[in-house]
Amino acid sequence: MTMQGMTSQSRRVTAYGKACAVALGLMMIAGSPESADAQSPSAQKGTPMSARATGPFEVKLTPQDDKLDPTLGRMTIDKIFHGDLEATSKGQMLTASTDVKGSAGYVAVERVTGSLRTPAGIRTGSFALQHLGTLTRGTPQLSVTVVPDSGTGQLVGLTGKMNIIIDGGKHSYDFEYSLPETSP
Repeated sequence: MTMQGMTSQSRRVTAYGKACAVALGLMMIAGSPESADAQSPSAQKGTPMSARATGPFEVKLTPQDDKLDPTLGRMTIDKIFHGDLEATSKGQMLTASTDVKGSAGYVAVERVTGSLRTPAGIRTGSFALQHLGTLTRGTPQLSVTVVPDSGTGQLVGLTGKMNIIIDGGKHSYDFEYSLPETSP
């Protein structure tokens, strides 16, 4: 490998490291539960019940070297949720870094599969979460929303928003959701 190739590779590794840091930073400052917008009621049968699920989770982000551009990154997401949501998730994240310190963005989609403790009992199935995060000169904005009509099994009709909290290096979630009282 030439010196030029090594320099290019170093820039890519640095860009991926920067993208991981940006993504984790945006997730860290995800916002408070009070900022979550209300979801429209589900069209599923049964009266929708609103509830909140909380608990810790572990996340592993693995950079993928697509060699497209050193300012763009792609990562796989693997999570394990505990607490009211006992589940695993797999997904993909795309990131963009800039030359301006504190400015970046990411989008991600993940499929969550497992069980959700609801006021009506444990429900099993899966659903998709969509992330949209920006960091503008240090000011974060993050939205993590259930993809409409993505619920399967006993989670059909699920809507909601998830806040991601990072405190002392530990990840947790606060998931405000609505789900029809009766499952299909």
